[in-house]
Amino acid sequence: MKIPVLVLFGPTASGKTALVERLFSADAQSVFAGKAEIISADSMQIYKGMDIGTATPCKDELKKLPHNLINLYNPDEQFGAGVFVSSADEAAKAIYARGKLPVLAGGTAFYIKNFLYGLPVTPESDEDTRRSVKEQMKTLGAEAMHKKLSEVDPVSAARIHVNDEYRIVRALEVYASTGRPLSSFNLSETLRGQYDFCVIAIERPRDELYERINRRVEKMMQDGLKQEFDALIDSGYKAEDPGMQAIGYREFFMVASKHNVPPKDAPLDEVTALIQHDSRKYAKRQMTFFKSIECAKWIAAADTDAFEREVKLFYNKYL
Repeated sequence: MKIPVLVLFGPTASGKTALVERLFSADAQSVFAGKAEIISADSMQIYKGMDIGTATPCKDELKKLPHNLINLYNPDEQFGAGVFVSSADEAAKAIYARGKLPVLAGGTAFYIKNFLYGLPVTPESDEDTRRSVKEQMKTLGAEAMHKKLSEVDPVSAARIHVNDEYRIVRALEVYASTGRPLSSFNLSETLRGQYDFCVIAIERPRDELYERINRRVEKMMQDGLKQEFDALIDSGYKAEDPGMQAIGYREFFMVASKHNVPPKDAPLDEVTALIQHDSRKYAKRQMTFFKSIECAKWIAAADTDAFEREVKLFYNKYL
């Protein structure tokens, strides 16, 4: 029997968290209250100590609505799409076995698409080639290697951050081994067969979304994002660590570098403005990518009744 999975996605600040809480939280005024668990499809909520900048649910919220795949890795550890898909598979099986509906919710587009369609088949790692590329990384640095990647695989370069040495090395290794860009290894066009998916996307007018992003960043600052960043620095984490490359953290390093000051001394007004700018750009990329998920049903964020109707039709088939 196929496992039912509700997949809910949308760009940053589109209202995903509020929607799942309204539908599934234990104290929700909904027929689905307490009847689901969330599988987080957020590439940065997986990291510990980054709750404010990644909008990770607090302890009280987690008691009312359990979340899987959050707060598991240290910011200096790698967590990629392959590990995400296998971890999400395990979580979905366990949630359904507990008699609840698995709800995959988040905004990391390639995690969601990989979960829906499976991982692209890419070449196995070639140790000699990988060693050579890693040596180049040590010699030239991430910025130069990212520029090199943009020349041979601009699609991959556009979605890999300039400080993400691990993924830059992997993309260049694939190109060196095969003569083909990593982005040319396509996903399947068929949804994975072990699941019955109900895929819903949240839609908001762009101007409204951008205003929500700006307000959200301001609230993060008010809630202590600067103190959270300082604590991470005091714990020894650096700009090149995977978690610290998240929007909301990397901007401290960027502004500090511009002023030639320590990251903790970066001017907060400039950091705030840059986080807002980067978040808006990210949301634009998310919306473009999400439109490529053809099986999704798009519903206006304000139409909560429509969301509830779709979920009810799907939920009643199984639970």
